[in-house]
Amino acid sequence: MEYRELGRSGLEVSPLAFGGNVFGWTVDEATSFSLLDAWLDAGFNFIDTADVYSRWVPGHSGGESETILGRWFAKSGKRDRVVLATKVGKPMGDGKVGLKPAYIREAVEASLRRLQTDVIDLYQSHDDDAATPLADTLGAYADLIREGKVRAIGASNFTAPRLAESLAASRAHGLPRYESLQPLYNLYDRAVYEDALEPLCRAEQVGVINFYALAAGFLTGKYRTAADAGKSARGQSTTAKYLNERGLRILAALDAEAARVGATPGQVALAWQIARPGITAPIASATSLAQLADLAAAAHVVLDTAAIARLDAASAEVPAAA
Repeated sequence: MEYRELGRSGLEVSPLAFGGNVFGWTVDEATSFSLLDAWLDAGFNFIDTADVYSRWVPGHSGGESETILGRWFAKSGKRDRVVLATKVGKPMGDGKVGLKPAYIREAVEASLRRLQTDVIDLYQSHDDDAATPLADTLGAYADLIREGKVRAIGASNFTAPRLAESLAASRAHGLPRYESLQPLYNLYDRAVYEDALEPLCRAEQVGVINFYALAAGFLTGKYRTAADAGKSARGQSTTAKYLNERGLRILAALDAEAARVGATPGQVALAWQIARPGITAPIASATSLAQLADLAAAAHVVLDTAAIARLDAASAEVPAAA
């Protein structure tokens, strides 16, 4: 498998990242271990999680995903085969939130303990924190990199102006820069990333590891009618957002391209992203070995320029004139 450099970090990652939000939420620990083993066996090395996963589940306090990953590292001995990404900044309760240096220090130590590792390869600001000076946050990350606890840093959910400000602050103060951006991006959700973030990231050589790559499962073709909402825990919100004229047009285009190349709609949706200049590794998750095998196959689907153009047209916010 051909790996890609993440920004200018020196980290070499597979063209897909496994989304760890499912660990301890929709998959139990034993299944998580099987999925992680299969992910590495398929040639992938990139896993993304966050300290807040899965605090939204009743009875959870956050850290569940990191804890499962840590137990897997301890049991499998495979930590050195993984480019490990996690995040800080989302509310963890008791005022634990944001990107102030003291909190970053507290949060990274908690993540390292849960992950049972000495170093986080990619430590990401999960949300922007406008109340904390950028130089303060970046300075805290500089300390962690100097101490060997973090290798590189990234940003998630930043607007283009704030990412640009952050990169400028790094240059001005001689501090580490965000080497990656984690934005919402897929065939349906295109405009916010493509309008301002994409040109900035390409100009600055910032790697992009987009989340919701399969639009919460919609782009697999799983949800085609309102009745399909009951197929998963997030089906209702998925169908409400995506099941409309444009969404159905995208599914029809994915069906057609999938038939042409002998793949599934979800594989084609991911292949379209992998082929886009500037995208390093879309993030997607699986809850079964069958889903993971389907996901892994996407890295080997090749779309020609005509196929990409057809998908571009079908997913345009305003359909092209006839």
